[in-house]
Amino acid sequence: MSMLAELVDVVIGIDTHKHTHTAAVVNAATGAEVATVTVDTDPDGYAELVALADNHSGLRAWSIEGTGGYGAGLARFLAERDELVIELDRPNRPARRNGAKSDPLDAIRAAREALTREHLAQPRASGERAALSVRLAARRSAVDASTVAQRQLLSLITASPEAIRGRFRNLSTTVTIATAAKLRSSPTWDIETRTYAEVLRDLARRIQAMKTEAASHEKAILAVVRSWRPDLLDQPGVGPIVAATVLCAWSHPGRFRHDGAFANLAGVAPIPASSGVTVRYRLNRCGDRQLNRAIHVVVLSRLRYDPATRAYAERRRVDKTDREIKRCLKRYVARQLFRQLEAGPTTP
Repeated sequence: MSMLAELVDVVIGIDTHKHTHTAAVVNAATGAEVATVTVDTDPDGYAELVALADNHSGLRAWSIEGTGGYGAGLARFLAERDELVIELDRPNRPARRNGAKSDPLDAIRAAREALTREHLAQPRASGERAALSVRLAARRSAVDASTVAQRQLLSLITASPEAIRGRFRNLSTTVTIATAAKLRSSPTWDIETRTYAEVLRDLARRIQAMKTEAASHEKAILAVVRSWRPDLLDQPGVGPIVAATVLCAWSHPGRFRHDGAFANLAGVAPIPASSGVTVRYRLNRCGDRQLNRAIHVVVLSRLRYDPATRAYAERRRVDKTDREIKRCLKRYVARQLFRQLEAGPTTP
């Protein structure tokens, strides 16, 4: 890939914050600072940054850290104007001379770092990907809240007085929640028993509300996946949540150089750990853990229901453990999904 200095005249580095952004215009050929400015994080401030860039060169690139956080608004504003935006996903932290640190210096470092990188990352796409990301986060929050409340409910039932505990004996979890949601305190109970009844009822209703919310998000996620990339759902073991997680990580064609880069993000690319005559690889614990979990779910599903995957596992048990087989399968699934995404949806 060509170095960025060969493509543009200036690079605008952005140091992002909640209320302000500081920009530094850097000459792409020399790395020298040309201009700096601090603006508010609103459309007028973004327009001021574009005007500053227009005063220096039409051939330019924007280097922004945190395009999914404080820099999201600016990245979206620039993308709508077809500007070249580079995402500094993991910026280097060089030693600062004499402890020097300021917003303009950080903006200059962002621009210069983009000039030194061989591979440049683009911000993740908006539209369907952003919608899925928000839905997934909201669903995950609802599921977590439901799980916490359910543990509290079952724990309180175990410690509750017999007048309450007896009502839940030998009931399944689903029936327990439904029963607790209808609990009513009796005026003949003491304050402890009445309190247990009221808290259990509140917890059960919270669980029901969170499950309803999670189901609503999952329904919306399925609709987006079906309208964007329904072909993913044809893959064995890929449901709407897995498909949405993979799509959010992948984002758009060309974001990854090859399937190995995608596998590395997913944490399924094996890490060499050989020494001497011993050749081995160790588990990769880095990358996007949500994506890793999604691929793990696909592998577990295929090992149980997919005949081809089960046959592969039987053949490899001669020289590999079950864990090693799963790692191989996770790498295969990452490659398969990546190539399908890059190829585009199939048309009937």
